[in-house]
Amino acid sequence: MLLRLFFSSLELERKLRANDREYNLSFRYATNAIKTSKYNFFTFLPLNLFEQFQRIANAYFLFLLVLQVIPQISSLSWFTTVVPLVLVLSVTAAKDATDDIVRMNWDRSAHVSAFSPKGEVRCEPPNNRLDRFTGTLTCSSQKYPLDNEKILLRGCTLRNTEWCFGLVLFGGPETKLMQNCGKSTFKRTSVDRLMNILVLCIFGFLAFMCTILAIGNYLWELNEGSGFTVFLPRLDGNNAGFSAFLTFWSYVIILNTVVPISLYVSVEIIRLGNSFYIDWDRKMYYARNDTPAEARTTTLNEELGQIKYVFSDKTGTLTQNIMTFNKCSINGKSYGTSSDYEHLKKTVDFSFNELADPRFVFHDHSLVEAVKLENPEVQAFFKLLSLCHTVMAEEKKEGELFYLAQSPDEGALVTAARNFGFVFRSRTPDSISIVEMGKQSSYQLLAILDFNNVRKRMSVIVRSPEGKLSLYCKGADTIIYERLHHSCSKLMDVTTEHLNEFAGEGLRTLALAYKDLDEGYFTQWKQRHHEASTCLDNRESKLEQLYEEIEKDLMLLGATAIEDKLQDGVPQTIEQLSKADIKIWVLTGDKQETAENIGYSCNLLREEMNEVFIISGNSLDDVRQELRSGMFLHLKTCWCQHKECSHAYALDHTVELEFLKTACMCKAVICCRVTPLQKAQVVELVKKYKRAVTLAIGDGANDVSMIKAAHIGVGISGQEGMQAVLSSDYSFAQFRFLQRLLLVHGRWSYLRMCKFLRYFFYKNFTFTFVHFWYAFFCGFSAQTVYDEWFITLYNLVYTALPVLGMSLFDQDVNDVWSFQHPQLYVPGQLNLYFSKTAFFKCALHSCYSSLVLFFIPYAAMHSTVRDDGKDVADYQSFAVLTQTCLLFAVTIQLGFEMCYWTAVNTVFVLGSLAMYFAVTFTMYSNGLFLVLPSAFPFMGTARNSLNQPNVWLTVVLTSILCLLPVVTHRFLLMLLSPTINDKVMFKVRKAKATPPPPPRRTRIRRTSSRRSGYAFSHAQGYGDLVTSGRFLRRPVTSRSSGFTNAGRTTTGFSPMGRSAGYSPTGKAQNTKVPDVEVTSLQMYRTITNTTL
Repeated sequence: MLLRLFFSSLELERKLRANDREYNLSFRYATNAIKTSKYNFFTFLPLNLFEQFQRIANAYFLFLLVLQVIPQISSLSWFTTVVPLVLVLSVTAAKDATDDIVRMNWDRSAHVSAFSPKGEVRCEPPNNRLDRFTGTLTCSSQKYPLDNEKILLRGCTLRNTEWCFGLVLFGGPETKLMQNCGKSTFKRTSVDRLMNILVLCIFGFLAFMCTILAIGNYLWELNEGSGFTVFLPRLDGNNAGFSAFLTFWSYVIILNTVVPISLYVSVEIIRLGNSFYIDWDRKMYYARNDTPAEARTTTLNEELGQIKYVFSDKTGTLTQNIMTFNKCSINGKSYGTSSDYEHLKKTVDFSFNELADPRFVFHDHSLVEAVKLENPEVQAFFKLLSLCHTVMAEEKKEGELFYLAQSPDEGALVTAARNFGFVFRSRTPDSISIVEMGKQSSYQLLAILDFNNVRKRMSVIVRSPEGKLSLYCKGADTIIYERLHHSCSKLMDVTTEHLNEFAGEGLRTLALAYKDLDEGYFTQWKQRHHEASTCLDNRESKLEQLYEEIEKDLMLLGATAIEDKLQDGVPQTIEQLSKADIKIWVLTGDKQETAENIGYSCNLLREEMNEVFIISGNSLDDVRQELRSGMFLHLKTCWCQHKECSHAYALDHTVELEFLKTACMCKAVICCRVTPLQKAQVVELVKKYKRAVTLAIGDGANDVSMIKAAHIGVGISGQEGMQAVLSSDYSFAQFRFLQRLLLVHGRWSYLRMCKFLRYFFYKNFTFTFVHFWYAFFCGFSAQTVYDEWFITLYNLVYTALPVLGMSLFDQDVNDVWSFQHPQLYVPGQLNLYFSKTAFFKCALHSCYSSLVLFFIPYAAMHSTVRDDGKDVADYQSFAVLTQTCLLFAVTIQLGFEMCYWTAVNTVFVLGSLAMYFAVTFTMYSNGLFLVLPSAFPFMGTARNSLNQPNVWLTVVLTSILCLLPVVTHRFLLMLLSPTINDKVMFKVRKAKATPPPPPRRTRIRRTSSRRSGYAFSHAQGYGDLVTSGRFLRRPVTSRSSGFTNAGRTTTGFSPMGRSAGYSPTGKAQNTKVPDVEVTSLQMYRTITNTTL
């Protein structure tokens, strides 16, 4: 591997021959194998053990095991440490092996098939540049240039073709995709980080206690030890100092339970169980796509209950990324009915058009009548939509059209033109075939002036069957308006009013324009275009000048309005999260207008936010000045917005802190036109300075870096593939499920984990401190106060299941109350349930309980006799009484911690107590003593001690004294300073039933004059692909050209709502799922009676 990496670093040019294995192997190129697994059959045991012993706690217990084999030090048998250690290592190894087998199976899924042609390729060495590639292909003595358009990246899907010949250039880790994969950092929760600090503090406290006891042993040996040398003679050279040294290490072994080895295993089991709850939650299951929620990691559940900042993508995350043709403006007239009244009107009948999409829905009949009456402007409008695009059509069977578009916007527009009588049927590199009102027409495609983020428009130049040259253009209205002929001024004013109306409903708009071209001018322009396109220097700038030259003096046709529908429940979800004091920032690559309108639609922005603070500087100094002026404004009711290139300056290290302070002063933050890297930088900025838990949610490949950067990454399985899901920690199908993930599962997981840690430390500290007090009464001899078997089984058997039951099933209130009171989420953000302060209180509580559990039994057993007059004040009887008192005290304490009792919890608690007595009476029986007297020395102690009334009176007394301060503290706290949890739980008890559903509300329609964003793809178009002729099917030769010979066609579209929707995947988007329970959010959307 080192040789391969060294070779790759020096590689200047890659040489490959098709089907010449020996030649290719001589270069030692990487194979197509990708190794994400860590182990194999032989390395698993040593590597896994090595990794596990890198944990401080495991290494510590291994060190204790070594100490226990030294007779002069150990006062405990070896099995008290070996049994827990082996169990912990085994459980963790089994989990690691399972995860690695899954990764290994994924590694083996990659394969490449071979083919027979010969040829040689010379190309650039492996790199991570996705936008360029340079190489040459030599085949049959001919050389062919290779560029970025002639390679397929790993993970690409072939469309519009069933097979292709190819040669693997880069394999495995050398592929561009793998070299672009960001490094996946190991995410740890804030609870994990706090536990590590506390464990180190516990180590220090353990050393402190052992030092005190060692000093005590030294003083005792000097003052009292000499009196025992008659019957306990010292070995030669063993003085008081050496005895104190040995005592120190002996107490390190005895007090080791202050660092519980089973803590980490218990935490993993709890996280795994809470992850299953997310996977099994039917209320987070999206039946339409058969997509359940999935916890892709088991280590971050409690972090879901502490989220302070949510960073969300827009398209496909807040919206459905399914575009619907909603309204349009043609020659100064607006068409399309308001969405609030569409259900009252009958849908348009497209039966006159046999090629129409049956799922396209439109309500304005006047537009269809204008088409039928052959209105020239209306027909020119839809002709432009059927010609000016880069959509590709598949027609495997006669009349069955399937559109492949780079963006859903284009698919929706082409489908709208199809239904209104202008059907796009097929294309070749130099022609476009459409059906115009039943008549087959073929337009010669002369040029495509493709879309990009700078141009914000696209144009096509076509020759009609009559020989007429025309340029058709569509793009952002602000861009098109700059290029209109001066005669269009009045029409432009009317169209602008329509655009403002469309903006009030949050629609995405495009302006449409055309221009007739002179034959002579175009011939000359075409020659200059060819020269510029083959130029090696400044090619892009020369082409842009030519585009600007020809795209001027355009004639305005009108504008389209497309709706990118919000996902169900998005406004309600954002409202709930805001009530939980969760800050939501939207990071999107869309334009300012688009993001702004979606912000209003989803309740992120509200009309009362009348102060808008926009960062729009074009230099670092401008941005710095804007930020400084913004910090002096009263921004309590404003929203902050960042434009275009100003992000690069706002994230500069010299002003990033000012940027963050300004943004945090606002109630809403929208970052527009951000790159994937800038999304991650914004998340990292908040993580760096705010010290808050962050969550990033998105659905596309451009959200991967943001998802990886946040503490929690959530992927939505939507229209843009699975890249975001594969990089996420949690995934589901709809944004609305985020509120259940956080407010229910996240809060419960955090609450359970905090209760578990507080109780776990309490029971172990109490257990250990009793040893400490006992040391002062046994001459600091390192004698244990409990039986060795009780020490071994205390954490593994007697107290394991009850605390796990609480940590898996406990809940303060149910999910309905959690939604009605989102303020219950706030304590998690403030770390109120488990912190250093809470840990210190837990230690004080344990210290008090240990004092009670030692001195009360000690006093009760002192000079005590049985009913028959026999003495019971012996060490073994005292050990049985103390450990019984301890177990009852910590079990009752657990009962007070639990808010939600289930049958499982009850069985675990009572079963553990029953297990204790069963094991105790068995191990203290005569039979086991006769078999192994050294291992079971407490013969008959249990039956002789536990049948005495004073023993049980002592158990009751110690339990009451241990719990009395807890009950008193809780009573006074609830009376004088109740928390939000106390208040809600009081309401629950008062209600004595499930609360009624929230009141139903009708939809409030927002009106605004804000300009909508343009509806268009935000990446390079398919223009080069179309004109190259690659991947285009041969058109169907036999085809109906009219509207009467073909039946009603079907396509891969699945529209939703009022008009045809376009899905890049071609999957059905609105399939009705029978017998699915209607959710509360769906009920909210179906209410139309305002009197309810």
